[in-house]
Amino acid sequence: MATKRIGDVVLDVKNISLAFGGVKALTDISFDVREHEIRAIIGPNGAGKSSMLNCINGVYQPQQGAITLRGRTYHGMSPRQVAEMGVARTFQNLALFKGMSVLDNIMTGRNLRMKRGLLWQALHIGPARREETEQRAVAERIIDFLEIQAWRKTPVGRLPYGLQKRVDLGRALAMEPSLLLLDEPMAGMNVEEKQDMCRFILDVNDEFGTTIVLIEHDMGVVMDISDRVVVLDYGKKIGDGAPDEVRTSEDVIRAYLGGEQTQPQRHRDTEELPA
Repeated sequence: MATKRIGDVVLDVKNISLAFGGVKALTDISFDVREHEIRAIIGPNGAGKSSMLNCINGVYQPQQGAITLRGRTYHGMSPRQVAEMGVARTFQNLALFKGMSVLDNIMTGRNLRMKRGLLWQALHIGPARREETEQRAVAERIIDFLEIQAWRKTPVGRLPYGLQKRVDLGRALAMEPSLLLLDEPMAGMNVEEKQDMCRFILDVNDEFGTTIVLIEHDMGVVMDISDRVVVLDYGKKIGDGAPDEVRTSEDVIRAYLGGEQTQPQRHRDTEELPA
């Protein structure tokens, strides 16, 4: 198996602090993400993981610190502006259009790539028709990649939960991101569904060259697919390094297991970190 090529830093998170009123969600968090790596963010419930992703994709504006993507530091940007910089996001709680088909849901991810305005799209003639045909071809390739061809015209609300999560991933991929943020992509899945999702995430990283930042509660998944792991607890960073380094850290063990020295076992899909 060829050695994975990890590139230079593409995302640099520096001294991020975020508070809601008197409640501190994040305190002086710093880490970086390198091109083509899978970077996991883990931690117990309430550690600040989703808040960190929300800062990266512009949903939250931190009170302190800076986030730099490919040399460009952004302040006060909306999620759309961050998306235009090549950042896509999936969510822990699915936000799909349940009454729309799989294909149409994935097509919504092509919105940023559409050049024609609403009037052209409403008329559906000439250049607008050609553009829609081109965008649908991209969506169809994603459907093939995710192996959901059989459900392409099925309303998403009728699909099993595991397939809905796959559609959510497809919609994010439709944006052609250089940086993909995944918020608990395997939450609520059974073992077989997790294995499928792991395979797709690894293929996205390998075949598309997409850099991935991943929040996940399943330690087996984190250990198996991540290149580096950053650990948060009560909004503070308590660990950062390769998976094997992190899993043996006393601070990390204490945060998860209350000081017990039993370490999480690798290659166990059924073992999950605290929700």
